[in-house]
Amino acid sequence: MSKKDFKVFKSSAGFGLKTMRDWKKGDLVVEYTGKKITNKAADEKPNRYLFDLDEKWTIDGSPRSNLARYINHSCKPNCEPVHYTDTNEIGIEAIRTIKAGEELTYDYGKDHFEEYIKPYGCKCGHHSEK
Repeated sequence: MSKKDFKVFKSSAGFGLKTMRDWKKGDLVVEYTGKKITNKAADEKPNRYLFDLDEKWTIDGSPRSNLARYINHSCKPNCEPVHYTDTNEIGIEAIRTIKAGEELTYDYGKDHFEEYIKPYGCKCGHHSEK
């Protein structure tokens, strides 16, 4: 995978990420990158690009170089985050075939949905009550 495999675009949720190539189910599409910080430090940060790794560490994915930060929530996603415990990293994997031109999405989970999405309304077009 390379940067040319993706396109950041203006979406109904702000920005989104489209793939410029096809992916098969199970493919590692992109990694969620950023500085690993303690959960205590993450609790003090006012950004939404934090990805919990475990009871001690969080990835601060706020740098724009982290293409995965542009992946939006969907109630019917085409990707899912996978925690690689051996390296303590997050990969975003395809959960079905994804065609070039499709927006990449994953389910952000119930807690994030309740706190950040539900109060403003889900914009994925597939909303179901969580």
